[in-house]
Formats: sequence, C-alpha cells, structure tokens
Amino acid sequence: MTTSSPADVRPDPPHSPAHAPDDHSLAEFGYRQELHRSLGRYASFAAGFSFISVLTTVFQFFAFGYAFGGPVFFWAWPVVLAGQLLVAACFAELAARYPISGAIYQWASRLSTPSFGWFAGWIMVIGQIVVVAAAALALQMVLPAIWSGFQLIGTDPSPVSPDGAANAALLGVVLLVLTTVVNVVDNRVMSVINRVGVTAEIIGAVLIVVLLLTHSERTPGITFHTTGAAQSGLFGALAVGSFTAAYVMIGFDSAGEMSEETHNPRRTAPRTILTALGAAGLLGGLIVLGGLLAAPSLTDGHLGVDGLSYVLTSSLGDGVGKVLLADVVVAIAVATLAIQTAACRMLFSMARDGQLPFSARLARVNPRTGMPSAPALVVGVLAAALLLLNFASPDAFLAIGTTCIVMLYLAYAMVTGPLLVRRLRGGLSSAGTDERGAPLFSLGRWGIPVNALALLYGLLMTVNLAWPRAAVYDPAGGHWYFQWFTVLFLLVTVVTGLLYRTVRRRDLRVE
Repeated sequence: MTTSSPADVRPDPPHSPAHAPDDHSLAEFGYRQELHRSLGRYASFAAGFSFISVLTTVFQFFAFGYAFGGPVFFWAWPVVLAGQLLVAACFAELAARYPISGAIYQWASRLSTPSFGWFAGWIMVIGQIVVVAAAALALQMVLPAIWSGFQLIGTDPSPVSPDGAANAALLGVVLLVLTTVVNVVDNRVMSVINRVGVTAEIIGAVLIVVLLLTHSERTPGITFHTTGAAQSGLFGALAVGSFTAAYVMIGFDSAGEMSEETHNPRRTAPRTILTALGAAGLLGGLIVLGGLLAAPSLTDGHLGVDGLSYVLTSSLGDGVGKVLLADVVVAIAVATLAIQTAACRMLFSMARDGQLPFSARLARVNPRTGMPSAPALVVGVLAAALLLLNFASPDAFLAIGTTCIVMLYLAYAMVTGPLLVRRLRGGLSSAGTDERGAPLFSLGRWGIPVNALALLYGLLMTVNLAWPRAAVYDPAGGHWYFQWFTVLFLLVTVVTGLLYRTVRRRDLRVE
C-alpha cells in the first residue's frame, strides 16, 4: 500500500501538486488514494468542531472547574484559548504542506526523525482512545437529568458517586457500539451525521448562550471571586480550573486528520483548523459565563456537582431545559463518533507505514465504503475497556478525563518542538501553492515567536495537568494509583512503545 515512509520524504516538498486531481495528490508523499474524498469545507470544519464538541466538554467538566476554582475559573478560558490558537496556527501551516491522514505522526516524522515521529503518533493515538472513553462518559451528565429512567444502575446520578460512575460506564459502552458501527459503514454516512450533529450543536449552543444571559441573576463581576473554590489562592484556583478549558479545546487538528478525505485539503484544512477552534472557544466561553450568571445559587453546592444541567433545568424550567439537554446528547454522540474517527485515521496512517502490530490488517481499506474497518473495532473495544475502570471507583472519571488531555498536549508539543527547531535552522518552506493557486498558509515573520509561545504554553499546561494533586485526583484518599494515574499511564505508554520497537527491530534483523 505504501511506496515510501515518512522518513523518506521528511524535507519540505520541492513543488506543490496544486493542479493535480484530488486522487493524485498523495503521490508526492509515496501513498496512493484509498480513502474516499467526499468531504467539503463544512464537513472538514465539522470534523474539528465535533471533536472539540463544546457542548459535550463544557457540560462534562463545568462542575469540576467550578468546584475547584469557583467563579474565577472563567478567566482560565481566554488564556487556554489564546494558547491553543498559537498551536492551531502552527498546525495550519503543516496541514497545508502535509495533507495526510495521521497528522501528528506524519508531521512529527517529517520535522524530526522517524523514531520521534513514531512516539508522537503512538502517544497521540493512545490519547485519542482515552478521549473516546472520556467523551462517552459525558452521557451521564445529561441523560439522567432528562429522564430518571436513564439511571439504570442505582439511584444517585452524580458521576462521582459509585452508582453514577457505574451507570456512566454502561451508557458509554452502548454509545461506543453505535459509533463503531457508523465508523465501519461508510464515510459518507459518517460525514452526514457529523454535519447534521454539528449544525444542531451550534444552534443549541447559541440558544443556550442567549437564554442563560437573558436569565442572569448577577453581574459579570462575580467572575473575579473565588467563592466556594476547593483550591486555595487565586493561582491554585486558576491552575486547576483551567482543566475545563484545556479539556474542551483539543482535537482541532482533526481537520488535518481527515485531509485524505477532503477536497482541496491544502486550502481547506488550515482554515477549518482555525475556524473550528475559534468558534468552539467563543461559544464555550460564553456558555461558561452564562452558566455562572444564571445559576440560581453559587453556594448551595449544586453547581459544583450537577453543573450546567442543574442551571438549565432550574433557570429555564424543565421543558426548555430538557429540550436543550437533548441537543447536548446529540453533541455527545457526534463528538464520540468524530474522536473515534480521528483515532482510526491515526491507526490507519501508522499501519500503512508498517509501524504497528497487525499493520496489514489495520491498513486495509474497504474499497466499497472507503473506511478502514479494523481500526474502528480496535478503538471501540479499547475505549470500552477503559470505561470498566469506572466500575472500580468514581475517581476514574476524572483520571480518564485528565489523562487524555495530557496525552494530546504532549503529542502536540512533539510537533511544535521540532517545528521550532526547523524554523531556527532555516525556516519552514513557504514555497508552493494550494489547489487554487494561492500561496500556502504561512505565519511569515511571526512564525518563530508564535511557535515558541505555542511550545512553551503546551509544556507548561502538560505539567500543570499531570501534576499529581491528591486533592484533585484522590479526594477520598486510599487510591494512590488514581493520584498518579496520569503519570503512570504515560509511563506505561512510553515503555510499551519502547518494548514494541525493540522487538520489531530485532525481528527485522533476523529477517
């Protein structure tokens, strides 16, 4: 399936296939077109926006941000958005130059070494699988609030209770079965579901913002208070409160992941990477602000446990509130689907280069559907297995959520780091044009400062997220492995990767 690996084409391409047909645009990189090109600009935007899925992630982590940061956690939002826009700008440049599935893996391999690129892809795909599990768990924050009958296990719907955690795992597994089926069927079906879901999510998000702001109980000045924050001090409140924004604003690179299925990817992907993040960041920030202003009370304990579901049903009434929550359910389902699709493309891209176990099977594309079926099954099964941790302890909910953010932030830094080195050694080539003959997206003279700030931000946020705070990761005590879960999971991921590559090199020498 492959005539060359990323290692063979690391340097910037000497010319651009600007006028080549879509089905020949991969030849420059040594690949042939197997995935079906059927995605337009809105579908590309939907891929990035649905991965971010502002309704899914804000509803899932709002309670956590408020519980630990109080109202002031809102101000972590613009900081994280600014930092991620710096990263997205770097990714937009790379998406224009390397429009290939498995974006993080492909970019890191071409900017650095094949081994470094492999580890970036390995960490990214494991992180994506964890994100799939985390997104599926979000149903627990919404479905029982719509109808108590969705609480199939026990009576307490709180995701941090034993009943709620177990029920979240059950609902998540059901959702994963559905998304796996869609990821096997046809990429046109997947695209339609994504576009319809994203449209519904944007409409719902705008309605939620308008209704919350028109039902305000207090002024925006409340966002300067740390009332009720579990973390002491302003810095601590913002550092932990930033988890909510950090969890929301990841996955914008999915537009790059879907490049091989997108028409005019050199022109489309850079724009949709930036617009998906910008739109999600703006809507998410307004939803957080609206929730703080419209909450019936900031001190009755509900906001730090039940989050935005409590605000909607209390402030807007059961009827309107539950209709909007139903829209959130659609967003959660579409987000889980989009994240699983991105993970599938990463597995496919690495397998196509023979870089994973069972590569031949994982790289096989069904010529009728244009979908790599085996990766969808692998991602679905592994994500479902992670959900079983919720049966062990409610603390797994937070451990899974924060671990996936750290994995993706680290993978992002493994791209922005080599990219900065490339710039300092002579710059990223601005030669070439997109499919319409326009110059490729470029940061120009702003490249080095933007890239340097993007890398610094990514590394600082990775440390902040992974720091083993007992009060955050093991509030009940007695579960040291949850306190260190993120660090241990990352360590196991890297060690497993090292072992696999050692065995693979040995086998290649024997052959």
